[in-house]
Amino acid sequence: MTSGVEEIRAELDPALQAVADAVAGSGLPPMVELDPDGARQRIRGALQPCAAGPEVDTVTTHSVGEHVTVRIYRPIVSKPVGTVVHFHGGGWVTGDLDYADAICRTVADRSGAAVVSVDYRLAPEARFPAAVDDAATVLGWVAAGSEGLDPRIVVTGDSAGGNLAAVCTRLVRDDDRIELVGQVLVYPVVDADLSRDSYAANSGTFLGAREMQWFLDHYCPDATERTSPLLAPIQAADLSGLPPAVVVVGGHDPLLDEGLEYAERLAASGVPVELLKYPTLPHGFLQFTAVSTAAAAAVAEIATATARLLEEADAQTNSNTGGAHA
Repeated sequence: MTSGVEEIRAELDPALQAVADAVAGSGLPPMVELDPDGARQRIRGALQPCAAGPEVDTVTTHSVGEHVTVRIYRPIVSKPVGTVVHFHGGGWVTGDLDYADAICRTVADRSGAAVVSVDYRLAPEARFPAAVDDAATVLGWVAAGSEGLDPRIVVTGDSAGGNLAAVCTRLVRDDDRIELVGQVLVYPVVDADLSRDSYAANSGTFLGAREMQWFLDHYCPDATERTSPLLAPIQAADLSGLPPAVVVVGGHDPLLDEGLEYAERLAASGVPVELLKYPTLPHGFLQFTAVSTAAAAAVAEIATATARLLEEADAQTNSNTGGAHA
């Protein structure tokens, strides 16, 4: 397929170019030279460029199973349209509930749905497929109506969280207990191939091949497992029967080409796909909404697209049940 770098890339958003220049001139060692704890501390200390999300009605924390904690955001104006389950980014090694706080608040506010943010286990302490197991456990917990949650689920995630969302969407496809009605994949990791053209063009702006190699080595050290659909959903032979998808890509993201190809493969398999393309934005732009108006506008559009998936699923439910929820 044609590289997305040629197709959609435009000049990097000036505000984010300034951030990239500041990072380059900071004198800090590259993340790949840190251990996982050091990388986590750096990520936690770098959340200031992310604008705080809107107020919500309540935020509560719950344990799910033996290993997982979730944070539930309930909006001020609630609608019976379903539940969003969100998996944070961070390369399966970094990131936490605070990392995803702003996007979860924004989605809850825009959609009127409860948002369940998942604090899955991180590598290398818990390697592949532990995060997949945790993600699937939470989907089952929500589908069972735990904490009064609407069991109709739109699953969302960014980067490694987008990977978990894509993987689990396919993993639970034939599980009649779990009703997935949509998936929102924000610059998702869907492959472990670091030789794509967009890696060559876009490495060095917030994420590159070295960083992805570092993440993969911690999460899935056995390279022979990296073609498993549980890690690389683009390698799955069959993507049919999956719920409608929103796929989000940035023009300055090393993951651009795999995101575009995955959207094409979903569409070719009969899955309704909305592709949101942001030519001026890099990987990780959810975290830069306080400094980039382009990033803030993109986040608002992603939240609106998530709300639209919920509304369409709710309309279909009402149509099938004569106006009453099942």
